[in-house]
This record gives sequence, C-alpha cells and structure tokens, in this order.
Amino acid sequence: MIVYRLARSRFKNDLSGKGAEMAGGRWNNIGIPVLYTAESRALCALEIAVHTPLNVIPADYLMITIHLPDSIAIKQINAKDLPADWKSFPETKFTQRIGSGFFTEGKYLALKVPSAIINGDHNILFNPLHKDFHLLKVTSVEPFEFDQRLFVKPAEA
Repeated sequence: MIVYRLARSRFKNDLSGKGAEMAGGRWNNIGIPVLYTAESRALCALEIAVHTPLNVIPADYLMITIHLPDSIAIKQINAKDLPADWKSFPETKFTQRIGSGFFTEGKYLALKVPSAIINGDHNILFNPLHKDFHLLKVTSVEPFEFDQRLFVKPAEA
C-alpha cells in the first residue's frame, strides 16, 4: 500500500506522530502519538487547506510517499458505523475515543478511517509505537506547491 503525507521541510524526516500527540486530532486525544496519512495526494492537500486561513498560501511543504507492505493487516472503520455528527468541527470526543482506544490497544499498526473532507476517501493512521512501525518506508520526498486558488477568495464580480 502507498500512502501520502504533506509536511513542512523541517519535519520531512519526522514520522513520530509527535505533532498529533501534542495537539490531538479527529482520531486521537492529546498524549497519543499518531502518524496521519492519506490515500491520495489530493486528500493530503485538502487536509492542509481546511486547516489554513484564507489568503495564506502554505509554503515550504514536501509530499512524502510512504510504502507499507501489503502483508500488514489494517483495521478499518466505516462511515456507516459512525454517528451522524462524526465529522463535525471541532472534532467530536467520540472519534477521539475510538482512535485513542485503537492506538492504546496496539493490536494493529494501521487504522483506515473515512475522510471527513471527501466522502468515499480515506485517511490511514499509523501507530508509531507499534512493533511493526519500522516496516513503513519513505520512498520519495518531493517539493509540493499549493494552487493559490484554494486559498484566495475570488474578487467580487
């Protein structure tokens, strides 16, 4: 399986999940390290865009491609099994409890979750503390430029 991650250049080698551990996220509480990735480059870009104010074009980002052997079992959560408000903003405690429980249990390396941004797409979350985490391999790191149309409000006609 190939997954993608966008990161600022100073964090290009950091797969520790420390950022999510410090801030928490949709699928983890503060104190739980998680490496958030996406199935596609486009979903990675949108994940950054939804957390960036308008008129601020993110700079100094790199697209990191990560390979995970197909032999690794991945636990999946389906959107149909979640409450109607699971993708609300700010994040619900419900999804944080599910993810934090998953990562604390440590049974699986990866958790496939529905994207809160794009119906039908998925994020793949990794447990950096899992015994098989070393099997993730970065296969490429490339500069990434965001299209400014994602961040600039069009002028009134």
